[in-house]
Amino acid sequence: MHKRLTAFSATASALLLTLGFATHAAAGMYRYTDEAGQVVISNTIPQPATKRGYDILNSSGRVVEIIPPAPTEDEIAAREAEKQHQAELAVQRGKDAQLLKRFSHPDQAIRAMHRKLDELRGLIQLKRGNISVISSQLDNEQSRAADMERTGQKIPDATLDKIHRLESQIRDIEKEIAWQTQEINSLKQEFEVDIERLEQVTGKTRTLSLEKANTDD
Repeated sequence: MHKRLTAFSATASALLLTLGFATHAAAGMYRYTDEAGQVVISNTIPQPATKRGYDILNSSGRVVEIIPPAPTEDEIAAREAEKQHQAELAVQRGKDAQLLKRFSHPDQAIRAMHRKLDELRGLIQLKRGNISVISSQLDNEQSRAADMERTGQKIPDATLDKIHRLESQIRDIEKEIAWQTQEINSLKQEFEVDIERLEQVTGKTRTLSLEKANTDD
C-alpha cells in the first residue's frame, strides 16, 4: 500500500511539473541577454533587458517574435532628420509639379518675368508722370501764395488746402512707387529661383538673358 502511494505521488508530482512548465510556456517565454552578456530564457524579463532587444518563444521553444533593441538617441535623431528630409522632398515635388504646369522651359519663365517686370515699370513711369503734373500744379499754387504774401494779402484757406492736398498726393504716389520698386525686386528674385529650378528639373538650359528687362533702368 505504501509503495502504491509513493508511486502515485511521484507520478502526480511529475504531472504537476509538466503542467507547470506548459502553463509558463503558454504564458510566454523570453530569451534575452543579461548585463553579463549571458543568454537567459525566462517567463519574465527585466526592464533594462528589454532595451537590448529580446525574443519571444512559444511552448516548443521556437522564436515567434523578435523584438529589436530600443533605438539610441543618435538613431532617433537620424530617423527624425530623415523624416524631415522626406517631408521637405514631398513639398518640393509639389512645388515642382506646379512650376511645370506653368512653364516647360526656363526661357518661358524668363519671357513671363520680362512681361511682368515691364508692366510694373510702365506703371511706375505713369506714376512719375502724374507726379510731374501735380508738381507743376503745386508750383503754380505756391507761386500765387508767395505773391500774395509779398503784397501783404492773406492767403485764402482754399489755396492752402489745395497746396496741402497736392503735397499729400505727391507723397502718396511716391510711396506707391517705392512699394512697386520693392515688388519688382522681389518678383525678379522669385522668378530667378523658379528659372534655376526649371533648369534642374527639365535638364534644359536657358538661352535668354535675365537682365533684358532692366535695360531701361
